[in-house]
Amino acid sequence: DNLLSEGFASSTFPWPESATLYQPLKEDQILLSDCASSLAVQTYLRMCGLPVQVVCRANAEYMSPSGKIPFIHVGNQVVSELGPIVQFTKAKGNSLSEGLDDVQRAEMKAYMELVNNMLLTAELYIQWCDDPTAAEITRPRYSSPYSWPLSNILAYQKQWEVRRKMNAIGWGGKTLEQVYEDVSQCCQALSQRLGTQAYFFNNSMPTELDALVFGHLFTILTTRLTSTELAERIKSYSNLLSFCRRIEQTYFEDKSS
Repeated sequence: DNLLSEGFASSTFPWPESATLYQPLKEDQILLSDCASSLAVQTYLRMCGLPVQVVCRANAEYMSPSGKIPFIHVGNQVVSELGPIVQFTKAKGNSLSEGLDDVQRAEMKAYMELVNNMLLTAELYIQWCDDPTAAEITRPRYSSPYSWPLSNILAYQKQWEVRRKMNAIGWGGKTLEQVYEDVSQCCQALSQRLGTQAYFFNNSMPTELDALVFGHLFTILTTRLTSTELAERIKSYSNLLSFCRRIEQTYFEDKSS
């Protein structure tokens, strides 16, 4: 594995100016889960010091090699989702978790899985399985780029697909309250791991876990849903809130102004 990545690294090419990240829609129309995944990737690339231009395409989901978003287009390569994008930048000689030992790296992976299994799944559940949210927010947003009747067909098709996936992983029968409880447990685990540190594994350096957690928490805190309950669950952990503010200030606020 190391030889392989060294082989890649030795052929490092300068990160092109034209590197692009594709996401489906602008901030006020994008779905919560898509926005969180896109923000996690943007944060990770900013932490690595790799600039990308964000481009919105209604059909981004269909352009992506894995059907998942966001994806980046760098040189002649297209890579989708945070995990593969982290591997890709690592092969190009950019890694945030280089300094971690094997135990820490395994722990970081476990926390990333927790975030994907709990927060991402909760976002998808609330978007598509909570009827008021699906009717008021999700279907109208998802179908907005398309004209009727295609808009309707695609939105219901997506809803059916997500609900089928929820049933497959045992979330189909959950109540909204149980989903909120899962989110609280996930936040509690993250809050304990973070403690008083600036980042999850190191006071001075973020890792891809920090980018992933920020992407999800910040998006939940700033996205309008039919209920504020999801954001309220996060707000009860003050260290997670200051973590979000810190990353926003460090990586997203214009220093020159």
